[in-house]
Amino acid sequence: MRILLSFILIISSAITFAQSKSESNSKPFVLGQIDEIHSKELGEKRILNIYLPEGYQEDTKATYPVIYLLDGSADEDFIHVAGLIQFNNFSWIDRVPKSIIVGIANIDRKRDFTYPTTIEKDQKKYPSSGKSDKFIAFIEKELQPYINQKFRTNDSKMIIGQSFGGLLATEILLKKPALFNKYIIMSPSLWWDNGSLLNITSEIFNENFLQKTDVYIGVGKEGLAPSDIPHVMEVDANLLSEKIKGTKSKNVQVYFDYLPQEDHATITHQAIFNALRLLYPLKPAEN
Repeated sequence: MRILLSFILIISSAITFAQSKSESNSKPFVLGQIDEIHSKELGEKRILNIYLPEGYQEDTKATYPVIYLLDGSADEDFIHVAGLIQFNNFSWIDRVPKSIIVGIANIDRKRDFTYPTTIEKDQKKYPSSGKSDKFIAFIEKELQPYINQKFRTNDSKMIIGQSFGGLLATEILLKKPALFNKYIIMSPSLWWDNGSLLNITSEIFNENFLQKTDVYIGVGKEGLAPSDIPHVMEVDANLLSEKIKGTKSKNVQVYFDYLPQEDHATITHQAIFNALRLLYPLKPAEN
């Protein structure tokens, strides 16, 4: 009996030692950092998920473009978009410049990404909606200055938004285009307020395009929008593309991308990959 007990103790000690050794060899896999800032414009604290490109800490003189990602929570789009950018940074691809990614975590996206609507049913369905002006002010007056002060940035700024996020990116593009010089807009909810954003006259936003601006608009096979007033998502996205193409500004380049194999739920990853290919064409190989 004593021999059996001793054997059990030896085996138990060995297992415990092996587990301890295994645990001591483990460490967290860190993708980025989390910053928290207080916004006076929004009257609340906001979480930022931030990815710094490879070599950022070593090359202290280099400056980087910034990609601002709406729906940038860890359980939303931050992880897979950071992966797409990192993939396109590989030396054997070298398509996209090494960039800082700022994922803006959501609190109430319907509030932040929509402007006031005159449609009573949507007012009742989305009671907190209509505060995009405050969120845009947060981006312009607080977020961008914070990022520019804390990190080594250059003048290249991109915004990525899908669905209501695409609506917000479109609103910024048409009203304050200088906030970004690259826009990736996917499945924008342009049906909001019966498509009133599409009624902004070309003359109004023509005057605002004072810098070179690249715009990607992607949409899947999505059909009717979730609205009582008929709006086909693909049609609205195409109308936006044509509206921008119809401007007299030579500073704007727009790319329209129809992805019939994707829908509203699946479009984001593929559309961003396509957008990067269009916005950053590879240089011809040297002979």
